[in-house]
Amino acid sequence: MIELYDGPLDVDAIFSSWRRWGEDKNFGAFITFVGTVREENDIEALSFDVYKPILKSWFDNWQEKAQKRGAFLKMAHSIGDVPVHTSSYMAAVFSPKRRVALELIDEFVEDFKANAPIWKYDVINKKRVYAKDRSQKIKGAGILDIGH
Repeated sequence: MIELYDGPLDVDAIFSSWRRWGEDKNFGAFITFVGTVREENDIEALSFDVYKPILKSWFDNWQEKAQKRGAFLKMAHSIGDVPVHTSSYMAAVFSPKRRVALELIDEFVEDFKANAPIWKYDVINKKRVYAKDRSQKIKGAGILDIGH
């Protein structure tokens, strides 16, 4: 399940909601990752654009991988501006056993950073500046992508 929010995430509310969901499903492991906007390079915030159709497809593929291992994924991400010291990203793995959850959270978060269709901007002096130096090309993106 993907949850998208305008602005920063309410980590406590999302965590509590997800924890209750996992308890109701009788999962033994609930592993979370929370990404927080760091203060660096004079930024006031990060700002995010999300391409929902590709994000859904990317996530659905991961959910299928998780379910083959007896696990379930949840993810929350911000759209728009997220001030320094607040959260823009949460991910969770639910599993009957801890080993699967620990392995899957690492794989999922690393692939998210590399391949999720989310574009990041620095907010400096109230202006959005594309964070090209911290961005990665998404496989299949571009008008004339030839597999490079």
